[in-house]
Amino acid sequence: MKWFLAFAMAAVVVCAAAAQQSKPVDDKALKNAAKNGGDWLTNGHDLGDNRYSPLKQIDTTNASRLGLAWSYDINGTFGTVETTPIVWDGILYGTAPWSIVYALDAKTGKEIWRWDPKIPRQNFPAGSVGKPDKVRTGPSVCCGPANRGVALYNGKIYVGTLEAKLVALDAKTGKEVWSVQTADMGADYSVTGAPIIAGGKVIIGNAGGEYSARGFVSAYDAETGKLVWRFYTVPGDPSKPFENKAMETAAKTWTGEWWKLGGGGTVWDGISYDPDLDLLYIGTSQGGPWVGKYRSPQGGANLYVCSIIALKPETGAYVWHFQTTPADEWDYDATQGMTLADIKINGKVRKVIMQAPKNGFFYVLDRKTGEFISGKPYVKVTWATGLDPKTGAPIEAPNMRYDQEERVVSPGPAGGHAWQAMSYNPNTGLVYLPALDSDFHYIATKDFKPEVGVYSWGIVFRPPPAPQGQAAQLPPPPGGSLVAWDPVTQTERWRVKQMNGSGTVTTAGGLVFAATDGGEFVAVSADKGEKLWSVKLQPGMANPATYMIDGRQYVSILAGRSGHGRMYTFALDAKEPMPGPASSAPAAPPAPVPTGAGPHSDAPQKN
Repeated sequence: MKWFLAFAMAAVVVCAAAAQQSKPVDDKALKNAAKNGGDWLTNGHDLGDNRYSPLKQIDTTNASRLGLAWSYDINGTFGTVETTPIVWDGILYGTAPWSIVYALDAKTGKEIWRWDPKIPRQNFPAGSVGKPDKVRTGPSVCCGPANRGVALYNGKIYVGTLEAKLVALDAKTGKEVWSVQTADMGADYSVTGAPIIAGGKVIIGNAGGEYSARGFVSAYDAETGKLVWRFYTVPGDPSKPFENKAMETAAKTWTGEWWKLGGGGTVWDGISYDPDLDLLYIGTSQGGPWVGKYRSPQGGANLYVCSIIALKPETGAYVWHFQTTPADEWDYDATQGMTLADIKINGKVRKVIMQAPKNGFFYVLDRKTGEFISGKPYVKVTWATGLDPKTGAPIEAPNMRYDQEERVVSPGPAGGHAWQAMSYNPNTGLVYLPALDSDFHYIATKDFKPEVGVYSWGIVFRPPPAPQGQAAQLPPPPGGSLVAWDPVTQTERWRVKQMNGSGTVTTAGGLVFAATDGGEFVAVSADKGEKLWSVKLQPGMANPATYMIDGRQYVSILAGRSGHGRMYTFALDAKEPMPGPASSAPAAPPAPVPTGAGPHSDAPQKN
């Protein structure tokens, strides 16, 4: 009887542990994700997109001992890699270009399942600047077939596809549970961003702002895929009833026949959620076309392009908005990640939302009301001289609009910050931001005619005129930096140049993981930006994540372009040999970070 009771108690403990380990991710787990260092449950680690992990096994004293634990060839085709790994119950979920999803053993890298939507790839318009492919059999995508990751909820994995579908997969098997078309396949829409879960609904935006698209965000029932609500970000045809009061208000800020050109305002990346306030935050892209006189000839602010918008996740009802760039003409999206944090400002703890959009200013807003708290430039800015200290409205510099005469403006359409994720460490009080300094020569086309499947920019690409007797030259490529930004004082604490090669993650171990422009994955100290470890991977990295299994902390990142992507995972004292960029054959040992890596040279990477 004594032995029987002992075995029975052991069985109960084992079963309880197994049940706890395999418990599906629900609303409570997502709400508490910030405290969960073992898993990485959402694209931003938590619903507030802090990308901060409480793990500290790897810290400033031992980061130099990091080695490769495993790697996995994603076996993709051309396209940028932009995913953030999701880790739950010992399984890592990631995406490859072309909306491919894979599940790996997070401890060994062994493939568990792989799902490929088999999207047609012939004559795909992959973002060739100034030379769009007018013959297409695939979807319209601005800058390549990227995907930024998945959402996890109640045993399902959710992914958006380039064909503008939202698909639910069984998290254990990868089998399709349901699929819905979020936009007409014949229209200029696609999905490249990661979904987010809010109140039992899957929230997803769409890309297409470079074409003739009208932006919107949708909410679907997580169990059935049924559409619950849709919120448009720009008004439609005013001769028809407006969808809501917000669209009626927005229409007063547009002129001409903007609805025939779509208007832009797509929600192609950042979405955050505050479960305590029960507010959903979306960021919108530039107006379409870029040139203001083509979409709104008599002017106007053009709500709600280049804006942060707060919605009620239950109904999609409008709550508030803040427009970062009214009447945008420079492609200054506000779709970048929105970080929710509680920080002390002037002796008072404020619930804030922080964003570094493409226009070059870092914004801190009250996330309950949308009230402007502060904003300062984090890169070179010439289009504005500053922000109104009360309203946050930009103070435009003279002669920066190019609808009548060509101009060179900073930042350019690559923006001060693109899709690469920033992170916030509550211990240092700093935001770690992959930033770009860039110029661009804006020239409006004289004869603009929008066509389906063709870029609807309204500009031409030509180098600025050179001094007499000299050859014309393109502006220098953008210069990337990793910037530690103090959101309270709106000042730069430190900056490491040539480090804009990936997004960032920061940890309780006092570290920031990021990448150089030249293809090195790096750990730096969160307080001073001192390099503590580096490894040579490949140029073009996604967003890192960190997690713990069986008492061991791991750090993962996807690297590579042109189909040679590989998921690399590191741990203390790991000894796996580094593979080559396109195969599993051992290569040379990790190299230190060079001090003279070249500047970031990608074309503008957007939706």
